[in-house]
Amino acid sequence: MSSGVERKVVLVTRPSRLEELVVRHQTLAQAQFYIERLGGDFADYRREHDAYAAAKQVALTALAVHGRYQLVDRGFLTNFLFGPEDIVVALGQDGLVANTVKYLDGQPIIGLNPDRSRYDGILLPFQPADLPGLLRDVVADRRACRTVSMAEARLADGQALYAVNDLFIGPRTHTSARYEIRFADRHETQSSSGLIVSTGLGSTAWLKSVVVGSLGIASAFAQADLGHAAYSPLPWDADVLQFVVREPFPSKSSQASLVYGRIAPPADLRVRSLMPDGGIIFSDGVEADHLVFTAGMEARIALASRKGQLVV
Repeated sequence: MSSGVERKVVLVTRPSRLEELVVRHQTLAQAQFYIERLGGDFADYRREHDAYAAAKQVALTALAVHGRYQLVDRGFLTNFLFGPEDIVVALGQDGLVANTVKYLDGQPIIGLNPDRSRYDGILLPFQPADLPGLLRDVVADRRACRTVSMAEARLADGQALYAVNDLFIGPRTHTSARYEIRFADRHETQSSSGLIVSTGLGSTAWLKSVVVGSLGIASAFAQADLGHAAYSPLPWDADVLQFVVREPFPSKSSQASLVYGRIAPPADLRVRSLMPDGGIIFSDGVEADHLVFTAGMEARIALASRKGQLVV
């Protein structure tokens, strides 16, 4: 990366819950009536919104002093083109950082926590007031970055989707996914509620809940501790992915033995859809940004060549 002072900063933000409510109900008064009629605390929505607005203003003031910057709402990330020299700033929560990183290709990203009393901020080590010094350090290459591995799902027609936490492959709704799965020298036709492919960072999240839950159920059936408390997540920069099959159903036409595996280069996981409609692949919990995955399509799942770079 160049250390020139002309590097543009891209600030990625998200609507507050209050703003989303107003969009849905058209006016602030209608939104308040809706929440309070259901017994909710509308004042908490206001506090959260005000804290985020104040944090955003602090960040914008720092960016105005720094120089060139651009403000991007998370809803436009799928179509936004980041420059190779851009410095990216995400104004919390953790999910916003993850959802931004997957659209980057080596650009450093700074995670800002807008409200430490509300968000744990595993991916948000900084506060908005830290931004001026952070930008000076990043421009001068005085800040280290923590590498984060990513997963890639690629279809035969060239469409690709990246994930910082995990990929989901399965049905759009709560129906059964039908597909052929091929890994190493094994091959099965399966019916399940879908597959999860997790990165090292994602091994602390959705994958952990599936594995620990499965071990807990198995322990209850076996009337013995199968070691569910010994689950250990992988490092964020691990050059390996893990996949699990959710709720596989064995039948005359489907098998349920190939339900877990580790994908390390140059290996990959191949999944061919048998779903005539409703099959999708999405990443990091954002279903709106997905690949259509219907009958006949094959997805190749592998470790992505690109890496995320979180400023620390």
